[in-house]
Amino acid sequence: MTTTPQRHLILEQICDSEAATATLAAALGTHLQVGDLVALRGDLGAGKTTLARALIRARLGHPDEAVPSPTFTLLQTYDDAAAPIAHFDLYRVEDPSELVEMGWDDALADAIALVEWPEHAGALLPARRIDVTLSFGDSEGTRRVTIERMGNWDGRLHEL
Repeated sequence: MTTTPQRHLILEQICDSEAATATLAAALGTHLQVGDLVALRGDLGAGKTTLARALIRARLGHPDEAVPSPTFTLLQTYDDAAAPIAHFDLYRVEDPSELVEMGWDDALADAIALVEWPEHAGALLPARRIDVTLSFGDSEGTRRVTIERMGNWDGRLHEL
């Protein structure tokens, strides 16, 4: 029998611009370390890639860094001095077994993993993770962002 990991709400915020989303992403990024997985959830166009790009750019310290969407490559990697980053887009993954060939296990052990469309990982998605859910806000251009800790954490995210 599979148990559902315990959820802890960290933050619920309305971002009224892409800049506000980038600020939130940068703040989240400062708390991440090797072995952390951030599951980015939301409908098409909700801002998953925007948040991932901003987080990666902030971690790298290069606001103009080219951060392509991994929609077609499925995985992009970045060499952050403190912790490598693996950015997955699982939208086109049909079976979780495909993740093994993509270096899933190595990324979870040796990098910070940002995962768009994490539901496509099935049982390979770890119970200990951060779930970031983006949804369209009430006014045009706004996004509701909910950040939850899943499973056991050491308290790093309390300051967020």
